[in-house]
Amino acid sequence: MAAEGKVDPMHQFQLETLAGADWNIAGYHIPFTNSSLWMALSTLALIVFVAGGMKRQLVPGRWQMAVETFTGFIDGMLAANIGANGKKYVPYIFSLFMFILFANFLGLLPLGVVGFHPFTFTSHFSATGVLAVLSFSIVIIVGLVKHKLHFFSLFVPHGTPLIMIPLIFMVELISFLVRPFSLGLRLFVAMMAGHVLLEVLSSFVISTGNANIGLFAIAGLPSFILMIGICALELLVAGIQAYVFALLTCVYLNDAENLH
Repeated sequence: MAAEGKVDPMHQFQLETLAGADWNIAGYHIPFTNSSLWMALSTLALIVFVAGGMKRQLVPGRWQMAVETFTGFIDGMLAANIGANGKKYVPYIFSLFMFILFANFLGLLPLGVVGFHPFTFTSHFSATGVLAVLSFSIVIIVGLVKHKLHFFSLFVPHGTPLIMIPLIFMVELISFLVRPFSLGLRLFVAMMAGHVLLEVLSSFVISTGNANIGLFAIAGLPSFILMIGICALELLVAGIQAYVFALLTCVYLNDAENLH
């Protein structure tokens, strides 16, 4: 919170070391922050979700059906973008998609009413950037292992005139190297923008309510109704951004597998 009781919309993104979790290990300062906590909770949610769907019942229950539905969804996405070779990436893309999905949804839980404020670590570029670099590294490793030096033909489109090859190669290489930045930035911006907007609107609702009932009826109540709509939109964005991140990773893997 800022001075004079005003709401600071950026305070929710501040990294804070949890009490008693400021560690020094082997000479390295390794604090356990609120971001680390929610990463751990998202990981735990993913493990519990997958574990609950591994019962292999002949007549699947709702939990097993949910896991199988998401797995089939990811399998279909990889098949559509990569083909038969995409099946081996199902565990990674499934884990990536569900981890981001749980992270986004957990950050929207209204736990602040009980004094336990959720933290959306996907609203930090340091977190989304690491996920993007991880996916990008897999793409490069797959491309080099499968195609060796022929992988670099990805940067020279078929039919490029000989004299244009150096220029086109540099343009395509730069475009390729920008991919992890744009991949991480897209998720980070979408999640941060939504949370900032909700914080600003909630501040407006509270301030008009504290002022007088007339001002609240004119401006605060419409803002509150708008907040409800934006909360629903944020749930949709949380799912869409997880999907887009996984989909673009599939597209990049397709380039490494098939050199398109």
